[in-house]
Amino acid sequence: MLLGAEDLTNQQEEGIVADQSSFDVVSEVNMQEMKNVVDQATKEIKQRFDFKDSKTELTLKEKEKELVVLSDDEYKLNAVIEIIKTKCVKRGVSLKAFEYGKIEEALGATVRQVIKIQSGISSEKAKEITKAVKESKIKVQAQIQGEQVRVISKSKDDLQTAIAFLKGKDFGIDLQFTNYR
Repeated sequence: MLLGAEDLTNQQEEGIVADQSSFDVVSEVNMQEMKNVVDQATKEIKQRFDFKDSKTELTLKEKEKELVVLSDDEYKLNAVIEIIKTKCVKRGVSLKAFEYGKIEEALGATVRQVIKIQSGISSEKAKEITKAVKESKIKVQAQIQGEQVRVISKSKDDLQTAIAFLKGKDFGIDLQFTNYR
């Protein structure tokens, strides 16, 4: 059934059609892309001469959202991390999505580093984002909803301005904008 202009106006008056637009600010990493990064990095490590006969290993733990890098020494471990970074950039995975743990000794005279993959916005960062949106004087409202921030406004132009504003600020995490309605 197609609605005419009169029907649409009546529905708006009755509150059936929303008069506000919104979008969500989220911070997530596509795990399929991370799998591809790990596969490509592993392939490059196997082909490189400087990693020949080394105990270098990459393990992606999807449920825990972490990447474990194991290598002979700190030099090789840092080289592996550089390979991972270049593969991430090529695949469009933001480097801000990683939180690097300490380099620690592992079994068999090897070193290990756990890299946490960011999933969701922490409550401190969410408060920082909502505060920045409020201080921007753009006619939008920001509210924290779990691990994301919803930005609401009557004007879609104001939402576009808010997106541009948030892209221009550095919160130290990777931000995506979803559910634009």
